[in-house]
Amino acid sequence: MSWTVLVVDDEPMTRTLLQLMLAPADYEVYEAGDGYEALEKIEAHIPDIFVLDVMMPNMDGLTLCRMLRKREDTVNVPIILLSAKTTPEAIQEGLLAGANRYLTKPVSRKDLLGSLGELLASVSVNA
Repeated sequence: MSWTVLVVDDEPMTRTLLQLMLAPADYEVYEAGDGYEALEKIEAHIPDIFVLDVMMPNMDGLTLCRMLRKREDTVNVPIILLSAKTTPEAIQEGLLAGANRYLTKPVSRKDLLGSLGELLASVSVNA
């Protein structure tokens, strides 16, 4: 089975890098450049998991995370926040916003795939 991932990041190079990390591991990757574009994308397709950048223009990842947790159709979809903000306060803020995991940039392929696998395995068990 191929899992779907919505990667939301304002940097095209970061989205490309994440795509290159995930596609060989059989993830189907969708992309959005900010929170508003992500909300548009999920109207057509709810992914199995979200990977959200924290610092983005228009709508940042924390705001998007909070919105996704309030929606009935995405309340239980795992969310990974990915950010260059590495302070304990930033990590706590991300987890309090509803993220299941907070990873710091640059993220290794091993850490990203490990987090995706763990979170999706818990979804499968709870389904």
